[in-house]
Amino acid sequence: MFKKVAPYVGEYKKYTVWAAVLMSLGIVANILPYFFLYQIISPLTRGQHVDFGFVMIRVIFVAVCEMLFAFFYVKGLEFSHISAYNTLKNLRVSLQGKLEKQPLGNIQSLGTGRIKKIFTDDIDQIELLLAHAIPEGIANIFIPVLIIVLMFIIDWRLGLLSLVPLIVGMLAMGMMMKAGFDKMNDYYESAARMNNTIIEYVNGMEIVKVFNKDGDSYKRFGEVVRSYRDFTIAWYKVCWPWMAAYSSVLPCLCLLMLPIGSLMVLSGTIMLDKLILVLCMSFAVGPSLLKALNFAGKFPQLDYKISELEKLMEHPPLKSGNSVFNGENKDVSFENVHFGYEDDEVLHGVNLKMMQGTTTALVGESGSGKSTLAKLLVHYYDLDEGVIKIGGQDITEISLEALNELVAYVSQEQFLFNTTLYENILIGNPHATRAQVLEAAHRAQCDEFLDRLPDGIETMAGDGGKQLSGGERQRISLARAILKDAPIIVLDEATAFMDPENEEKLNAAIDEIVKDKTVLVIAHRLSTVKNADMICVIKEGNLIAADRHENLLLTCPEYKKFWDASVSASTWKIKEV
Repeated sequence: MFKKVAPYVGEYKKYTVWAAVLMSLGIVANILPYFFLYQIISPLTRGQHVDFGFVMIRVIFVAVCEMLFAFFYVKGLEFSHISAYNTLKNLRVSLQGKLEKQPLGNIQSLGTGRIKKIFTDDIDQIELLLAHAIPEGIANIFIPVLIIVLMFIIDWRLGLLSLVPLIVGMLAMGMMMKAGFDKMNDYYESAARMNNTIIEYVNGMEIVKVFNKDGDSYKRFGEVVRSYRDFTIAWYKVCWPWMAAYSSVLPCLCLLMLPIGSLMVLSGTIMLDKLILVLCMSFAVGPSLLKALNFAGKFPQLDYKISELEKLMEHPPLKSGNSVFNGENKDVSFENVHFGYEDDEVLHGVNLKMMQGTTTALVGESGSGKSTLAKLLVHYYDLDEGVIKIGGQDITEISLEALNELVAYVSQEQFLFNTTLYENILIGNPHATRAQVLEAAHRAQCDEFLDRLPDGIETMAGDGGKQLSGGERQRISLARAILKDAPIIVLDEATAFMDPENEEKLNAAIDEIVKDKTVLVIAHRLSTVKNADMICVIKEGNLIAADRHENLLLTCPEYKKFWDASVSASTWKIKEV
């Protein structure tokens, strides 16, 4: 039952054991007052005189037991929480380690909402199970079992009568757990969909408002929320009748014992004080047993939750070696590269050679595979077939750290952390001096907007860099790349946010990055790459032509079509009326 959680408990298992022991002692202390009550009542049933001092001593014992119960139980909870939170830490660290080894593309496909739910909501829910269900469940089941054994020792007939409600209640609980577990998977999948949709809805609010799509967006939002509601209600509807049955029957061990035991007393087959003792013991069993069995219903959730968390990270880790780069040069070659997303192949045997110090541009229609090809060089994914080499060395033989030092990747959407612009640029090279960071910012044409910010380069970027415009964020990301000074540069539509005011500045910043580098560039404006050393035309995942601009205009109809469209777009203007 605990096989999934055991690997993450580690050295803190002893805290869970101590928690169960202390809570068991606490429950014993909480049950003893029933025996003291019996000692007071028993003489009265025989018509004996009960001394006031005798009664007061038992009352004091009851008070001491309640204090011991509070002490042991609270101390047990302290130990259980130490174990639980360290187990959650180990679980998060383990999942984080697996996440780091996943291809970046797979991480992106999970979605920020799903990842956030995994590392916060889902793992936080396990805390209740670890800190309470395991130690309290063990303690609350151990003591009732011991008391029922004592009932059999006192009178086996009364012991058997006490088992009837237990059996009925356990059967009801088993039916509830079976019915609930069948719907558990749908419930959790519905919760994950709702979480992702809510985050997408909030993040896309600006687009929704601008394009007047409130109705469509809210409709989808409403559908997933209603779906989650329906799954939850359906789950509870199945469980409620069984839950009512066991929660009503289980605590009532005296359900048959009281009437039948009374008849046995009247017939003289059992003494009244024995019946009273067993009845007192049954009152002690009910609450503990009910609490234990309520926790028992959560144990399958513990294994299920951890299994689901592990399943999300079970994708084969990215193939990566441990060696440093030892290639002959900085040439890049794609050799018979095949790649697809799930069952849909998007690159079909691409062969491409990029010589060191040259600029290679990829052009083609949206969805042709340009960005995928660029991301494969940065090792976003493993290839389905073929190989990518740098200087003759397979990139899967190089450690990720060594590959990251070789390649700088600048995409159209760069994320800025909510820290200073200085620290955002410093990410490019954490060991750089302040002078080097300022120089990188200057070469990336950042001076213009840094000078007007109240704190200059020490200004906070805001969540996701919201304090800056798209073009300004792009120049900060270019400053990172300049500071990194990697020999291979990948520019994946890095000028997407370019506007007439920033075009010159961004082009100047890019010129600073690509000096003497091996460059792979994807651009939506062909005019920005017409001087590239080689332009590769990608169509439906195939490389159909590769040459300089002038030659492609003469030999490649597909490229000429792109160029003519680009020229038409650049000369387009609103006709004056």
